[in-house]
This record gives sequence, C-alpha cells and structure tokens, in this order.
Amino acid sequence: RGRTLSGQAIQSRNRLAFQRVRPLFGYIEFWGSHFERSMSSELLTVETSLEAPGRLAGVAGVVGSESRAVDGAASAGLAERSVASADRAGWMPLASDYVQLTKPRIVTMILVTTVASAMVAAGGWIAPLSLLWLLVGTGAVAASAGAGNQIWERKIDRQMVRTASRPLPDDRLGTVSASVVAALLGIGGTWLLAECFGLIPTMAGAVTWLLYVLIYTPMKTRTAWNTTVGAVAGALPMLIGYTALGGTLNDASAWLLVAVLVAWQYPHFMAIAWIYRHQYAKAGFRMTTTEDPSGRLASQQSVAGCLVLIACGLALCWTPGASIAAWVASAVVLGSVSY
Repeated sequence: RGRTLSGQAIQSRNRLAFQRVRPLFGYIEFWGSHFERSMSSELLTVETSLEAPGRLAGVAGVVGSESRAVDGAASAGLAERSVASADRAGWMPLASDYVQLTKPRIVTMILVTTVASAMVAAGGWIAPLSLLWLLVGTGAVAASAGAGNQIWERKIDRQMVRTASRPLPDDRLGTVSASVVAALLGIGGTWLLAECFGLIPTMAGAVTWLLYVLIYTPMKTRTAWNTTVGAVAGALPMLIGYTALGGTLNDASAWLLVAVLVAWQYPHFMAIAWIYRHQYAKAGFRMTTTEDPSGRLASQQSVAGCLVLIACGLALCWTPGASIAAWVASAVVLGSVSY
C-alpha cells in the first residue's frame, strides 16, 4: 500500500497474470482457426455452385452433341436395317406362299419317282443335262397341277383345319395371281418336255394335269372313287420319265412302274383319310372313310394296296431286259414313296 514495487516484482506479477489468462487465448486461437476453416469451405461451396451450371452446361452440350451424333447414326442404321427387313419380310412370305401353292412335297415325290422310272428306261445313270431338263419340265407341270387343285378347292379348304392355312383360303394370295402362276408353270413345263423329249412324254404330262385338276378334284365331293382316279393321276408321271429316256408304252416295265405307285397310294391316302375323316365329312368330301366310318373298307383297301405293291415291285425285276439298274431304281421307288 504505499510501497513502491520494484521492476523485478512487476515482471513477476505480469508473468503470473499471463499464465492465468493463457488458456483463454488458447481457446480463442482454436475456435478462431476452426471458424476460418468453416468459412473457407462454405465460400468454396458457394463458388462451386455458382460456376457449376456453366460447366455442366458445357459438358452437357458436348455430351449432347455426341449423343445426338450417335443417335443419328444409330437411327440411320436402324432405318436401313428396318427397310431391308421390311423388304425381306415383304418378298419372303410371298415367295413361300407361291411355293406352298404348288404342293412342293407332292412335287418332290413325283420327281423322285420320275427319275427312278427314267433310270429303268435308260438301264443306268442319266446324263446330267437330260436329268436337269426332265426334272424342270416334270416339276413345272406337277406344280401347275397342284396350284390348279388349290384354286379349285379354295372355298372348301377354308372349312378344314388341315387346309385352312393355305395361301388361297387364308387370303394371302389372290385367285388371279395364282391362276397366272399355274398357267405359266403348266405351259412352260409342257413346252420344255416337248422341246427336249418329244410327243409321248409331253402327252403323258398333259394327261396327268387334266386328270388331276379337271377330273379328280371335282370328283372328291361326288364319289369315293376319287381315290382311284387320284392314284392314277399321281402315277402317270412315271410314264413321263420312262418314255423320256427311250422307253415305250409297249414295255411291261412302264405299266408295272405305274402300278407300283397306284398301289402305294392306297395305304398312303387311306391313313390320311382316316386321320382327317371328320374334317373331310364337314367339308363335304366323299372319301372311303366318310362313307364307311367303321374303317373296315379303308383298312381292306390299304392291305390290298400293300400286296399289289409288293407283287409289282418283284415283277419289275423279272421283266424281259431287266437289269441291276432296274432293280435299284425300283428299290428307290419303293423306298422313297414308302418313306
């Protein structure tokens, strides 16, 4: 209280006071630096948010332009593929319908048997060019007959599940265009047979067409004897092949070959007629299986056809002038049509 403090005492007092307030300065320094860091991060966030739209717009513009370019190229490629697919989708079903119009499975069987009968007449293999023209000519006539049959029965075929999906009853082809195709095939095939093989094979082809289209087809709704007429019509192409390669109508082999195919068609068709007997009856077809629903008559005709088939196949190998080629050809006939 009246005493004067020395310089040393003042320094000691100041140091003591600083030590007492030093923790407070530490807290101030800590919270100050924390506040500075917080403010800096907030400012950075604000800055980024202000600049982001511009940068994002730039990136979006680049990506957008690239995307548009890719989309444009993809769209162009897709359009080209769509046009090509549409073209294929347009002509492929149409071509398939025209093929179906000709009954291609029946045509194939006819061609196999025609080649077999030609081999019997030739006594061996056939020259490739002759074989080609024989196949094309006979195939065209047979295809025309199949088309003519479908044109005639187009309305009846709508009533059967088995045939309702054919091109004409399903309205995928018109009657006029189908008739034009049938006429072109018939005329072209007949001309080719006449040009390459002469009158008798040509007449055999013409008789086959007339018998199948104009007699057998309308008979199907009138009498069960249509099966016999259809069997003869289906077997006459044997004469086309046989007479085209040097055989004559006086040869027993020619008519035995026809008999083989006539006999085979009985067990073949009676099986079909039995399976679809209800559809045939509904459509108004007169078949053995619709006339006799018990199936006895159809089974008897099938067994008889098989016996005649075996007898004709064996007799064919013992005809005068028969050769190994004739035996092989008859085996091909039997095997192919039985399959």
